[in-house]
Amino acid sequence: MEENEQLRAARAMRRAVLGDAYVDGATADPDPVAAEFQDYITSMAWGVWVRGGALSTRDRSLLVLAMTAALGRMDEFRVHAGSTPRTGVTDDEIDEVLFQITAYCGVPAGVAARRAVKAVRAQRGRDV
Repeated sequence: MEENEQLRAARAMRRAVLGDAYVDGATADPDPVAAEFQDYITSMAWGVWVRGGALSTRDRSLLVLAMTAALGRMDEFRVHAGSTPRTGVTDDEIDEVLFQITAYCGVPAGVAARRAVKAVRAQRGRDV
């Protein structure tokens, strides 16, 4: 993928939200197709975070949590739940989002999201 300002901004946002260790691990594969795939993911998923508009990074983080839970994408939910200290989302706000997820997406989605949040918080406690 051709390097441009939008891709550079998306890469920077991805690192700011997910952290260097996560991004370095995700982009470590030397295969050219893997690198192109990572650029595509970054451009599509993270490009929307840097496009401007009325949503803050915090707002976008809350939306990603809700959408990944609604879709049952718990691996991705965990990644984003773990990044909330870097996006300005508080634990209290995550707890409220869990109620919204449960009400609008169903009990199984809410329970799975709650389990993921508990695991992220437990890991955070071990990392301190």
